[in-house]
Amino acid sequence: MAGRRTRLTIDEKIEKQKAVVSRAKDRYDTALDEPDKLMQKREQMRKKELMEAFEKSGRSYEEIMEFLTADPDGE
Repeated sequence: MAGRRTRLTIDEKIEKQKAVVSRAKDRYDTALDEPDKLMQKREQMRKKELMEAFEKSGRSYEEIMEFLTADPDGE
């Protein structure tokens, strides 16, 4: 009987450790996703800021596109 209890104890420990590892992996995956989410949010904010600047500029779409696509060296 003592051998059987030891076996259950080891099996229980294995299951508990699997749960610990699973929780750690979930936290790792969440932490790994966070920089991507933050970069997406930054990109959205930049796009919004750019559109607001465009609207306030009083320039036409064509003028803005010409400026953005112009050769910086003037060639």
